[in-house]
Amino acid sequence: MRVLIYKRTHNGDPDRYGCFGCHDCMGQVRRWDFGAVIGVGGIGPEPQANGIAGKVNWVGNGRRNSARGKRGPRITFELFRDFGTEGPKLRMLAPTLAAQLYDHKARFLIVDLGEQERSDHWVFPRVSRLAGP
Repeated sequence: MRVLIYKRTHNGDPDRYGCFGCHDCMGQVRRWDFGAVIGVGGIGPEPQANGIAGKVNWVGNGRRNSARGKRGPRITFELFRDFGTEGPKLRMLAPTLAAQLYDHKARFLIVDLGEQERSDHWVFPRVSRLAGP
């Protein structure tokens, strides 16, 4: 399974119902081939002001395209969990992944579950357990 992991600056997309793209965030990236998403707070001033800096903010697994959007489809998920400002610190869960995003200044990554599941920077299984049933 391919997973999109991206840095975000604010809350509100996805909405409380789990619709990713409700405000057209990540635009055309939403068209790409992935089955799950992990949204993590960036580390700049805006994510800091929004209380999400460096934290896992939300996870979605089991992609469903729900509606047409401006630059890409609006997406919902079979499993959706919004941690908001209370999510775990990414550097604690997955230090290698955090380094790729923060130290190397990647805006997003798409990883394949098969490539990543055996290393410390595969965060989705750990975050999924936090999401519960």
